[in-house]
Parts: sequence; C-alpha cells; structure tokens
Amino acid sequence: MNKLGLLGKNISYSFSRSYFKEKFEKEGITNTTYVNFDIESIDLFPSILKNTEGLKGMNVTIPYKQDVIPYLDKLNKKAKEIGAVNTIKITKKGKLIGYNTDCYGFKKSLKPYLKSHHKKALILGTGGASKAIAYALKELDITFKYVSRNMTDGISFTYDTLTEDVIKENPIIINCTPLGTFPNIENHPNIPYNGITNKHILFDLIYNPEETTFLKKGKSNGAVIINGLKMLQLQAEKAWSIWDL
Repeated sequence: MNKLGLLGKNISYSFSRSYFKEKFEKEGITNTTYVNFDIESIDLFPSILKNTEGLKGMNVTIPYKQDVIPYLDKLNKKAKEIGAVNTIKITKKGKLIGYNTDCYGFKKSLKPYLKSHHKKALILGTGGASKAIAYALKELDITFKYVSRNMTDGISFTYDTLTEDVIKENPIIINCTPLGTFPNIENHPNIPYNGITNKHILFDLIYNPEETTFLKKGKSNGAVIINGLKMLQLQAEKAWSIWDL
C-alpha cells in the first residue's frame, strides 16, 4: 500500500486529506492512502520516515515549509530559488526531494483575473507561502512589496506604516498570514481598507471560511476577491503528478 500524507501542526482541519480521500474514491484508486502527520516540532520528522511503511510522498504546510529543508536530500530548482517546500517525493532509493507547487497553484488561479493595470502588489506576511507568491509574481512581471509586523530586511511596510495611498498604488493585495482562518474568522490583517477600490484584486490564501473578513472588506469596496481553494486544488493535483504513483 502506498502512503501519502500532510506534514504540519494543528492540521485536523486539513484540506489535503479530504481532497485526496475524495479523489481516490472518485477515481477508484485503492492502493494509496493519505493521512495527517500532525507534529509539535520538526525534530519528529525523522521518526515519521522511520515508522511509516510505504511512504511515497508528502505535502507540507504551516509551519514547516522552510524548517523541513535541512532534512531533504535534494531540492528541485524552483523550490531552491523560492526557499520553501510544500511537496516531498520519496524516491525508490529512499531519497527525499523537495518541490514547491504553491507558486504554480497561485499563478494559475490569479492569472484569469489580471488586467493591464495590475502591475504592483502587496504581500501580507513573510512565511513560507509568501516566498512562493513572490516567485509567481516575478514570473508574471508584477512588482511587489512585503508587509510585516516588524521592520526587518526586505520588508517595505509594517502594518502601522501602511497608508491609504500605498493601498491605492498597489491594486493586488495577497494575504499570506493565517489571520482570519476558522475558527477565528473575525481576525483580519490590519490594513487601511478605505484605500481599496474596484480596481483591486484581494487574494486570500485561506479557504476556510470561504469568505474571510479580509475578503469581505475588499468586496464591500468593489474589489475582485479570490480565496485559496482553487490554488490548493491546483497545487494538490500538481503534487499528485510529481509523486507519479
């Protein structure tokens, strides 16, 4: 029996497990199972590898997209450039190869909504997912700036220094933070929403709830809103093709 799984922390809500379970049922795939590897600390990763028979691959989610890299034997070119991994393939010889399918999923789900004025973006958050988003924006020739709680290298704005004018100048805003995820659905990134217009696209990597407070606030100002569901579906299918079972 082939085994696949999701590596993360507090992931009982996981999209991946239910997605693959449904996929296997629908497509009559009976030789593969998908489980959650919910671990408190990345130090426990080697014990999963040791104790899981038939393990062929994994998805990786918050907070291990960067932390898992030292445990891998090799990164594919894109994952190396991004500096974050969300898919691991385990070869016949037991080698672990890291990939990033987040950038593929994001790029493909954003592209249909882009108009000629969508040339500048703000990325909210600096975790592993934001690195894949930045990579995809580069591929799309969209310039971007990072927004974070603290001013460190590579950060253009903190939430305190964001102004309405900055929001107006950047017609794409992507939430890569977990703020607003179920059950804390009232939470949202603290940005000047008054600067959002009908020229904006607001993209939230969160998919539960379907419409986060961040997206609701954008919608009420006429923005196009996109949640993370399509991106997740696309990256899951890309991962499935990498595992090649």
